[in-house]
Amino acid sequence: MKVELKGKKALVTGGSKGIGLAIAEEFALAGAQVALVARDENVLKKASESLRGSGHSYVALDFSQPDEALRELELFSQSHPIDILVNNTGGPAAGPIASADWEAFNTGLQMHLRMSHSLAQLILPNMRANQYGRIINVISTSIKIPIPGLGVSNTVRGAMASWAKTLAHEVGKDGITVNNILPGFINTDRLSSIISAKAAKQSMSEEDVVKQLISWIPAGRFGEAEELGKYAAFLASDNASYINGTSLQIDGGRTGSL
Repeated sequence: MKVELKGKKALVTGGSKGIGLAIAEEFALAGAQVALVARDENVLKKASESLRGSGHSYVALDFSQPDEALRELELFSQSHPIDILVNNTGGPAAGPIASADWEAFNTGLQMHLRMSHSLAQLILPNMRANQYGRIINVISTSIKIPIPGLGVSNTVRGAMASWAKTLAHEVGKDGITVNNILPGFINTDRLSSIISAKAAKQSMSEEDVVKQLISWIPAGRFGEAEELGKYAAFLASDNASYINGTSLQIDGGRTGSL
């Protein structure tokens, strides 16, 4: 099945590396013009230049400063109408929920829910005018089964999933879809940091942690960011016009829920 995104403009947050960059690369391969958003301008510039095709751009922003970031994104969206939005922000710090202070929840909600909601509000008028739009949220399998030791993240991700489902119902009549991708263990810098932290906490070698994690995955391996990128490109295309309000885990079968 060919994925065609020629003439479409996409905005990908967290787009300088990992899953975000893999999604941007697939969009570019399908013909879209892609704007990358992340904090490090030098990394962003290099990532943008690596994308196939022309007309790509980037915006260096820090979502931990939401007011400033939203002002910049509002200006950007006025000159760059967006057809496809990918909300992809790194997860909150690990830790048990009982010992989390409110500020940790507030920061997580600001960076994820507030930014995703505000971005959607900026771009929905253009999507409605064109009777076409795609909002794709990269969340977590924790919305299916909460992950121990990720109390704040589980809470914030759950809020994102409920927001997305509600929005999907409201905008479906306008030719706009809202869907969630739920990554499992994907070969990224974040997974490497999780492995290192788990090894230190449990007095295990990183090699043994890797073996343990892989033993939980029916597919017998970690996923690759490119695999999520291909699915995101499909969701962004006309091929997925009747897929709306869904949450699909891409995890090799690890998540033990229907």
